[in-house]
Amino acid sequence: MTTVAVVYSLIQIAQKTRQAASKLGVLSTEDKNHAIEAIALALESAKDDILQANLADCQAATTAGIAKPLYKRLQLDEHKLRDAIAGVRDVGKLADPVGKVQIHREIDTGLILKRITCPLGVLGIIFEARPEAAIQIVSLAIKSGNGVILKGGKEALRSCEAIVKAIKQGLSHTAVNPDAVQLLTTREEILELLHLDKYVDLIIPRGSNSLVRFVQENTRIPVLGHADGICHLYVDKMADIAKAIHITVDAKTQYPSGCNAIETLLVHSSIAADFLPKVAAALQTENVELRGDQRTLQILDNIAAATETDWKTEYSDLILSIKIVDSLEEAITHISEYGSRHTEAIITEDLKAAETFQALVNAAGVYHNCSTRFADGFRYGFGAEVGISTQQMPPRGPVGLEGLITYKYQMSGDGHIVSSYTGANAKSFTHRDLD
Repeated sequence: MTTVAVVYSLIQIAQKTRQAASKLGVLSTEDKNHAIEAIALALESAKDDILQANLADCQAATTAGIAKPLYKRLQLDEHKLRDAIAGVRDVGKLADPVGKVQIHREIDTGLILKRITCPLGVLGIIFEARPEAAIQIVSLAIKSGNGVILKGGKEALRSCEAIVKAIKQGLSHTAVNPDAVQLLTTREEILELLHLDKYVDLIIPRGSNSLVRFVQENTRIPVLGHADGICHLYVDKMADIAKAIHITVDAKTQYPSGCNAIETLLVHSSIAADFLPKVAAALQTENVELRGDQRTLQILDNIAAATETDWKTEYSDLILSIKIVDSLEEAITHISEYGSRHTEAIITEDLKAAETFQALVNAAGVYHNCSTRFADGFRYGFGAEVGISTQQMPPRGPVGLEGLITYKYQMSGDGHIVSSYTGANAKSFTHRDLD
């Protein structure tokens, strides 16, 4: 299609999505939950088609020479699909975030103010690989009363088409108009989607640093997301060695391509000689390539030297950089310099050190004695997540339903006018909160 044709087609899609979203936004909780269950059932019925589509995507990606971390994200096996469908049903069990009264206040007798939660409107989601993201995002969008326009990566095109086809079939038997969910399929549509600030209320990019940067630099629509997932694990001088080894291995190897997997291990110098050989053996058993600073190399002489670039790199692979530090303060300084404000963790039995770390480290998630891999909307009890935000302003961290709503102020009076509250005989406001 020509650029003009792409723009025209996309505007039509966005208009249909907004119209469907406006009706979805006022549906009852029962209607939305029914739609969510219908989606789960439709996905179960289409399981074989979805897995076959994913297999075709994986084969094509392999032929094209896809990077190993991206391939792992692309794979959608029966286990992953089952978990994603379970996540859909978990979203259905969550409280409806729409229509909650946050403020109920009498401004004056007969003049009542309410602040009430409402949907954002239309979400634009751009993601690479990870086709199950479409399932998570749609379920959260429906529950929060939002329409959604999805643009998956070319490597996951067949998978996303099969998933969205099933979702639309499921919605066709419910009060939710299937037009509330749309899938874009061409690269040309990405840039045009970013220009639709009249129709799209929030863009959520999920993917590489370059994708997120591109989105942030090419739209006037608010963007929610994170560009990097450079996470650290600091093993303090008061760490339980066995516990630290167990957590380190999980945080690096449980799913190395996840944005919440650690990329750098910081170790206090007083325990380095004891801890590093043990943790290195455990990590190397899992085929992790280790890179260390000069002090680490004096203890582990069979690993590569880490460079300045390593401290800045999100490997998303079985690679881990190690640095020895002399204090908690030095560890925090390193994290402040190189961290991406995603998720950071400390292993220590010293509660004061843990409290200091959690207070001073600026990240969306700051953990004590547990793996960074817990940074996930499903594990937080959100049912699923649309992404992880590392921005300073909320929403922050794994973003579930609460990140997909806003609020409006509603006021009701009986002929009240502002002139009555100004001048020499001005009335006073009561400003009384109501039950």
